[in-house]
Amino acid sequence: MTEALEKLRQEVRTWLEANAPRNWRETCTSHEAFLDTQRSWFAKLVEGGYGVPHWPAEWPGGGRSLAEQKVIYEEFARADTPRLLLSFMSTYHAASTLFEWGSEAQQRKYIPRILQGEIWCQGFSEPNAGSDLAGLRTRAERRGDVYVVNGQKLWSTMGQFADKCLLLVRTSDERAKQAGLTYLLLDLKTKGVTARPIRQIHGDEEFAELFLDDVEVPVEDRLGKEGQGWAVAQSTLSSERGLTLLELSARLRGSLWRLAALIRDAGREADPGVLRDFGRLATKIDATVAIADQFLATRIAGEERVGDASLVKLTYSRTLRDFTSLGIRLGGMEAQYHAPIVFGGGMETGNWMADFMNSYAWTIAGGSDEIQRNIIAERLLGMPREPKNWTLAGDVA
Repeated sequence: MTEALEKLRQEVRTWLEANAPRNWRETCTSHEAFLDTQRSWFAKLVEGGYGVPHWPAEWPGGGRSLAEQKVIYEEFARADTPRLLLSFMSTYHAASTLFEWGSEAQQRKYIPRILQGEIWCQGFSEPNAGSDLAGLRTRAERRGDVYVVNGQKLWSTMGQFADKCLLLVRTSDERAKQAGLTYLLLDLKTKGVTARPIRQIHGDEEFAELFLDDVEVPVEDRLGKEGQGWAVAQSTLSSERGLTLLELSARLRGSLWRLAALIRDAGREADPGVLRDFGRLATKIDATVAIADQFLATRIAGEERVGDASLVKLTYSRTLRDFTSLGIRLGGMEAQYHAPIVFGGGMETGNWMADFMNSYAWTIAGGSDEIQRNIIAERLLGMPREPKNWTLAGDVA
């Protein structure tokens, strides 16, 4: 920690003490309250210069180094501010893709609107194209100055609240699957677009399905050339790595008091089994934070290896599961009650049943635990790649 970074930490901490929203968890008990909190908090961060530290320097608060961004996100976690769930896709995925692939006219049109609070979602996954994204079938046919789009998109985060969509479509079947994809910028208010929320197991509706029926998208809202969508999409998918998991790990460590309170309330401070489990979890959380911190240190030094991000993601998902499982067990019958969701509260709200169910999403989202283990085994440990055609012992044709 250099003197300049320590000075920045104190500046951010002082600003948060004066500006961070209070009691936001208690008030975010409806989608309306969640949207109001998210929008007002993002606007305040932009005004304070902390909304988009990862953007280029010509934008308000931009131009921060990765080390400086790390300090800012650590202080957000320490202050338990609302996570920017509503604007995350806009400020990271949409903005980074526009900075890299957008024309000057597209950047002038869309980037300022993101700072003003315009919400973007992602239209990539489909019912039969998730892990195999290149297999998507949503079709776009060019007719003069527009593309006419028909198809369905699935698991679009915050899609029901979004204004715009990063849309990956198929424009050709004549070449390899990846070569037939094109990338469009879709206004979700366009005729023919229907967004339907998806209710999850814990009661929230974080995702939406998008149905596209003869939707017209101007050709001028295409990113890159026709057939270049796969390359553009890779920029979108790699737009954010490391900082989110560092912040989430730090928030998890900051929530250990919830488990400690359960232990005290149950009068089990002297129970050796409980203290053992709590101690093991606290140590595992510290290790998770350290692994995330180490990952960012290698990125800052330009020494990141393929597979490092998978190690961080796998460690966090398993630790989160352990955290919420212990909360369920220590909370007894009361913890089995599924209280109303705290929208945007993260995965460690103290609503133990909801937190427990929500923790399973992290073992799938962004690449399942099984996929992460394969990447770690092959890329970090140098183990042989899994054969395409293998049989169990004794199962020989």
